[in-house]
Amino acid sequence: MKIILTHEVTGLGTAGDVVDVKDGYARNYLVPRGFAIRWTKGGEKDVAQIRRARKIHEIATIEQANEIKAKLEGVKVRMPVRSGDAGRLFGSVTPADVASAIKDAGGPEVDKRRVELGAPIKTLGSHQVSVRLHAEVAAKLDVEVVAA
Repeated sequence: MKIILTHEVTGLGTAGDVVDVKDGYARNYLVPRGFAIRWTKGGEKDVAQIRRARKIHEIATIEQANEIKAKLEGVKVRMPVRSGDAGRLFGSVTPADVASAIKDAGGPEVDKRRVELGAPIKTLGSHQVSVRLHAEVAAKLDVEVVAA
């Protein structure tokens, strides 16, 4: 099935790309979550608009991405969250929570869609988080999850 990506999907493409994927993947995952729309001749006109919006939010060069990476890796991120007695959280830490904590810690503003958690964060302690800044540049930072 031919689709137009509306968001960046790791391993598939960026917003505005027209890609061919299996029918079930598009119908059951990408389209319902808003990551893609079905390709039509009329939808092809939307590609230019999606690409313009992407250019506004995109980090243009690798040099800019490396500068932001250096700033991110120098930031100490501590997240106070509610937890139980055994150190398990009530719920989990989301990419939006991490992006907000980075900004609160004095780091650069990061889009929540660029934050990648290896696995859901459901315990207290230090966790490794990756922030995809550019296709070739990703910043790794430690997030300290502490009891509130």
